[in-house]
Amino acid sequence: MQNIWYNDKFLLDFLSASELENYNPSVAHAEKLLKDRSGPGNDFLGWLDLPKKTGKDLIKSINDKAQEIRSKADVLICVGIGGSYLGAKAAIEFTSPGFEDLRKPRVIFAGHTINSDYLSDLLELVKDKEVAVNVISKSGTTTEPAIAFRVIRQWMEQRYGKKGAAERIVATTDPAKGALRKLAKEEGYTTYEIPDDVGGRFSVLTPVGLFPIAVAGLDIAKLIEGASQAYDFCSGDSIETNVAGRYAAVRNILFRKGYTTEVMATFQPQLHFINEWWKQLAGESEGKDGTGIFPAGLDYTTDLHSLGQWLQEGVRNVFETFMILKKTSKTMTVPKFDDDSDDLNYLASRSFEDINEKAFQGTMLAHLDGGVPSATLMLADRSETTLGQLFYFFEKAVALSGYILRVNPFDQPGVEAYKKNMFALLGKAGFEKQAAALSSRTKDISI
Repeated sequence: MQNIWYNDKFLLDFLSASELENYNPSVAHAEKLLKDRSGPGNDFLGWLDLPKKTGKDLIKSINDKAQEIRSKADVLICVGIGGSYLGAKAAIEFTSPGFEDLRKPRVIFAGHTINSDYLSDLLELVKDKEVAVNVISKSGTTTEPAIAFRVIRQWMEQRYGKKGAAERIVATTDPAKGALRKLAKEEGYTTYEIPDDVGGRFSVLTPVGLFPIAVAGLDIAKLIEGASQAYDFCSGDSIETNVAGRYAAVRNILFRKGYTTEVMATFQPQLHFINEWWKQLAGESEGKDGTGIFPAGLDYTTDLHSLGQWLQEGVRNVFETFMILKKTSKTMTVPKFDDDSDDLNYLASRSFEDINEKAFQGTMLAHLDGGVPSATLMLADRSETTLGQLFYFFEKAVALSGYILRVNPFDQPGVEAYKKNMFALLGKAGFEKQAAALSSRTKDISI
């Protein structure tokens, strides 16, 4: 069953049917590179068949441990950065009640910033609560989560003792090596593996995402089932049958016409962190070698009262994909007042969803008239099945799009640049030469 639909029929004023058809060979070639594992970055294609290969034993193991954590913890602190937290955060926000106080247990994220106030406030928040921790890092040495985990580990050991803390800490890390794997073995943490052939931004359907998602109470079996369904309708050589391939082709055609930024626009707050996850997936996969579509996300109707002006009349280098939720979990209607003092009785008895739909339609038509190429991505509901389809659709589409752009979608050499500079400036061993070269340049760059 297909729960997501991509519709590009409103783009006919910006690209022709023949232009799209001409991209069939490019999509077929990119598909072959993935299938044959013969393209750049082919050693990081473990995500490709993951929905079909994730076994019931792994799902049961994760669910059992998640249930144990749920039974004894009010809060799970999930420590990670980038792909190690964005997927789980997106999934929880998409499917769960809108306010954290309604979620039991709460999943709180740390290690994605370097900020004393944030971490201090987090520890203050949980001081009277039962706490468990999931630390996620392939190496265990990524600076942001590593230093956050040091603080949290110390707090846990002071509160529960070393043995008690170890029983409440779950490490998701490399199968065999790395600082976190070594620590987990020494301390006796429960561990889950990050597959060697899956990069961070493609890892949401591995234990990286599955464990915190399960702790939050989501059905991870349905999430995997949805991804498996998307595997079927996101495969093939033709844009007529391969939904992900069609989206990838549209993106590349528009990019080559000068539309260098894609805005993913949503009309539901539950989709905000889906956007944040997608921005990392697309930006880190495509932005290299002097090329790449810049991914941006906007929350409508909120941002229509700010950036909506820019979208309507700003530089015409933007195309827009509206990610729309067809069915919300609940429905509210506008009440009727006899005095009609606010002149809103014309909306009485109409649902918020009906009003929101008209806002979407009005916005899309206005932006089309303003010269913004626009398409839609429709989601059936807020279920785990739909979410699994969406995760896999985006992963496949970005991989195909990257190959069409002729970049390696699975590396991130640019990310290493800031890390090397930071290590040098912090005095890490082995970076002495670089530190000397940077020292004179930092005197006017200080906080």
